[in-house]
Amino acid sequence: MGRISVHEFYALDGVFDNPTWTADFGFDPKMGDAIGAITGSSTSILLGRTTFEMFAPAWSTRTAEDDPGAPFFNDTPKYVVSGTLQDPESIWRNSTVLGPYNADAIRDLKAKDSGNIYISGSGTLVRALLADGLVDELHLFVYPVVVGGGKKTLFPDDSPTTRFTLNDSHVYANGVVHLNYGPS
Repeated sequence: MGRISVHEFYALDGVFDNPTWTADFGFDPKMGDAIGAITGSSTSILLGRTTFEMFAPAWSTRTAEDDPGAPFFNDTPKYVVSGTLQDPESIWRNSTVLGPYNADAIRDLKAKDSGNIYISGSGTLVRALLADGLVDELHLFVYPVVVGGGKKTLFPDDSPTTRFTLNDSHVYANGVVHLNYGPS
């Protein structure tokens, strides 16, 4: 059975969308190692439509020479949760639409996949997965910055109390903290 591993860049104030603000901190190579470990154990990618539409033009033309992560993003099967996206394969190879969010469809995907299912960004999707108890690992890379504007928090105000277990943590030279949580 597959496990869902979510990776998010997160500001201290909970902002996680359009993480252009991360550039000011540089990218510690050890962060790349951590993300590489997450993707390295993943056999598929699950994305929301908006993140798919942002990632496709950015990744689909990259090669391993451009970025060592390119083969993973381009060669790995991608599943997109969307009620509107048509023919994702024509946009980015190895892409399939699952349809609108449906927790049972995600459970079926987890049952069919033998490795980790990687998610990056996709805030609306991740919120729904968290609410339905479908996230197995939540990797938050917390940046020491208050962004102010932007989509905030993966947990809406009306979320029930939910406990998590800290599986691991790392502090990088650029001040970013990697928190790896799992269900309690």
